[in-house]
Amino acid sequence: MQLVLYTGEGCGLCEQAETMLENCHVDYSLTKVNVRDTTDLYHQYGARIPVLFKPNTQQELPWPFDSIQLDEFLR
Repeated sequence: MQLVLYTGEGCGLCEQAETMLENCHVDYSLTKVNVRDTTDLYHQYGARIPVLFKPNTQQELPWPFDSIQLDEFLR
């Protein structure tokens, strides 16, 4: 499964989300995107990071989320 994590430099919440993802029992490939790379990304995601995105379904899971919500998102 391909996943994108919209993140920011030094984002503690983003680190928590990534740790939760690492503890899931799902095979995935993760691409991390710093929302400060472009103005558009920053305006779209800056106030909501971390945001997990599934490109194949176009679904987003914005913070805050827990392990149960994450598991459901990854199904």
